[in-house]
Amino acid sequence: MEGLITKAVGGLYTVESPNGVYQCKARGIFRKQGISPCTGDRVSIENDVITEIHPRKNLLIRPPLANLDRLFFVLSVTQPAPNLQLLDRFLAVCVYKQIQPVLVFTKLDLGDAAQYAVHYENSGFPIYHVDYAKPETVDAVYQALEDGVSAFTGNSGAGKSTLLNALDSGLQLETAGISKKLGRGRHTTRETALYTLPNGGRVADTPGFSTFETEAYAQIAPDELADCFPEIRDCDGNCKYADCRHLKEPGCAVRAAVAEGTIPKNRYDSYTVMLEEALSRKLY
Repeated sequence: MEGLITKAVGGLYTVESPNGVYQCKARGIFRKQGISPCTGDRVSIENDVITEIHPRKNLLIRPPLANLDRLFFVLSVTQPAPNLQLLDRFLAVCVYKQIQPVLVFTKLDLGDAAQYAVHYENSGFPIYHVDYAKPETVDAVYQALEDGVSAFTGNSGAGKSTLLNALDSGLQLETAGISKKLGRGRHTTRETALYTLPNGGRVADTPGFSTFETEAYAQIAPDELADCFPEIRDCDGNCKYADCRHLKEPGCAVRAAVAEGTIPKNRYDSYTVMLEEALSRKLY
């Protein structure tokens, strides 16, 4: 029997199948193979034991999530304000892993989201501005969740759980305020679980940016990094040299686009920082 893991806690897996919901353990051979089932995995089960993990289209290590279609980055315009260079790293990881990034700005009553959103207008990433006084802005995000598996991440205190509760009040996810001393939110999401919305979409509330997939940086090779920045990827075919890395090469169309303002400088700066790190990485 096949099913979907919707929660993984302490070696016990909640698996939803057409025949019902089961609490399962995993075969010991997975541990010997260095494989762990995780939320989002499609699996085969027999007698409350996971016997097979089906091929994954992608996998995040932290938080552990498999087979994602979209990753929603919930960004508060203040308290805490977005760290764009850190965000750019995570966006690159999504593109690299073939996950659609989506930007959702919250706390619009406390600041101007346009100062941040403008940097991503040419990226092709969907952008939403959520104002809880305007239900249509929440509904727009809800409609984007209708198909596939999505996850929510962002700085703690950015409003992930608040947004999910607005999307479906039946979730009753715990929320918390901002720590005045630290300037960031108190963690309220302690586990990664998939929830099914009334429209059939599945979503996960996940831990904050501080734990999100930092290992994946090391996986993006220098020659692959430009493809992880869509606005750079769309421009680099016009460079004079096919192997242009968009640093100091003559005839670089990307640097020309930055100078013209077509590519935001902060996005280019994020690319160059990541590229320098990738070039300095030792390969064994």
